[in-house]
Amino acid sequence: MTTQQIFHHTYDNGLTLVAQSMPWLESAAFSIAVPAGCRFDPEEKLGTANFTCEMVQRGCGEYNSRQFIEALESLGVDYNSSASLYGTNFGGAMQSAQLHDALAIYADVLQRPIFPEDQLEDGRMVCFQEIAALGDDLAQRTLRHLRLKHYGSTDGRNCEGTVESVQSITLDDLKAFYEQCYRPNGLVIACAGKLDWEPLKRHVGNLFDGWQSKPDPEIIVQPAQHGVHHIKHESEQTHIAVAYPGLHYAHEDYYLNRGAVGVLSGGMSSRLFTEVREKRGLCYTVFASCSTLREKGAVLCYSGTSNDRAQETLDVILEELKKLAQGITEDELRRLKVQIRSGLIMQQESCRGRAGSIAGDWLHLGRVKTLDEINEKINGLTVKSINEYLAANPPRDFDVVTLGPQPLELKEDGVSATPA
Repeated sequence: MTTQQIFHHTYDNGLTLVAQSMPWLESAAFSIAVPAGCRFDPEEKLGTANFTCEMVQRGCGEYNSRQFIEALESLGVDYNSSASLYGTNFGGAMQSAQLHDALAIYADVLQRPIFPEDQLEDGRMVCFQEIAALGDDLAQRTLRHLRLKHYGSTDGRNCEGTVESVQSITLDDLKAFYEQCYRPNGLVIACAGKLDWEPLKRHVGNLFDGWQSKPDPEIIVQPAQHGVHHIKHESEQTHIAVAYPGLHYAHEDYYLNRGAVGVLSGGMSSRLFTEVREKRGLCYTVFASCSTLREKGAVLCYSGTSNDRAQETLDVILEELKKLAQGITEDELRRLKVQIRSGLIMQQESCRGRAGSIAGDWLHLGRVKTLDEINEKINGLTVKSINEYLAANPPRDFDVVTLGPQPLELKEDGVSATPA
């Protein structure tokens, strides 16, 4: 792989700029992570971070809502935004020559939002549409409930909130959230692509020099609600989600855990796909993935199946999870390494993907892992190291959420479901 050149600088107000030069590209991308996530939503007004993300883009600086969009489109910026647990994220990709001008527009978004009152209900309708879209996706609804139960109501919440909570949010609530959470200290601007570091560093410094740091908001983390939970829903299908403890991204053994999960669910040769879908024909989809917060992690599994085969599907999934503790094989590890390397090569070719990745690295690690470093970690995985990790950390302590007409149970433990 090509050696990566990564730069970083933290300004006096606490804002951090991190960048990777990718001179073989003609494009550039940015990812801005504002420390204003739904973790900081008032409990009775869930969805505030997401609503604020929508409203700060409906007029800022000298732009009204339409002028803001026109300014980005005139630069050819393919832009996006979203709220997440820890932060609100703004991103864009464009020709490299337009990077500085695009960042200048987002300097207005972050520091000088207008919060136009005549745009409030339009912004609220966008939030309602997002809630409705999620409500129609029963698989995501099941997984959201699983995260809520496994991580607790603070760290497991979804950013969209509910129709009732979003309806209760006022313009003053949005302004208060902005004043409390939008701040330079803890904010990361990550850029990747064809760029010149020194001019970029000066430009960002000039854009944000007058923005004063603020105290970190206080937060009370609510405990998890472990166990088996059921969401009653009349349907021809049952949705099953399972979680068990994993590792967070900064943990020294993270790649051992990721390697094990890759064997469990890494394509059509993976164990879950082979055993649950192909051999037994129990479901139409099944997968597992690593979930990571800053200080804890989990492995999340999902399957959708017919009602009459739901209990058997859950039983087989749990059986495969427990069998993972017996270890993996050389063939499984070889396939896993090929898949991960393919993903790294694709990331090398995408400035947008790389900008998001280095922003995430800085937030979780306080530094950036180069693709070469990640490749070395993957190459260093062995059957012996993964199997030793699995022997010491077998999948266990399962949390289960099901959605369908009838509840399921953990048969081995005799644990019945409670309403979610």
